[in-house]
Amino acid sequence: MKKVCMLLADGFEDIEAIGTFAILRRCGLDVDLYALSGKNTAGKFGLVCTELKDFAHLNAADYEAVVLPGGPAYATLEKNEKVQQIIREYLQNNKVVAAICASPTILGKKGFLKGKNYTCFTAMNEDFGGHFLDKYAVTDGNIITGQSAAAAIDFGFAVAEKLVGKETVEKVKKAVYYK
Repeated sequence: MKKVCMLLADGFEDIEAIGTFAILRRCGLDVDLYALSGKNTAGKFGLVCTELKDFAHLNAADYEAVVLPGGPAYATLEKNEKVQQIIREYLQNNKVVAAICASPTILGKKGFLKGKNYTCFTAMNEDFGGHFLDKYAVTDGNIITGQSAAAAIDFGFAVAEKLVGKETVEKVKKAVYYK
């Protein structure tokens, strides 16, 4: 079973984290949630997640993909050197880096979106040297970006399709009456 790590910091966008998590699990992926602040973290709207894995103990080599939810927590993710190191290593090793809402700006500010198709929270789009698309989810190589909280399901399916294939995703879409 392919493994995904999701990085959560206080202020993560609740829907982007939990919606994406649920879609990935439905598609048969093993998803571990890591809290940057130990074992607990709280979402932007007060969802408290406890007994998460401690980010200090994350072995990034154990995973095929990293997911970065947005919300105000993106600033904490962006400032964390270990998060930056994971992003660099994943991209260098053709692993999947998935970021939604504000978090694609982390990739953009480091130059990883140059020449790439991407999306992000529209109001946060800057000239990242790539091609902004006004879509819920955009896949370009091993970079998957999502636009906003409303895009969480499409984003989750885009990540899952990259990791387990279209056939599995289509079965899950049918099972949840996705149209």
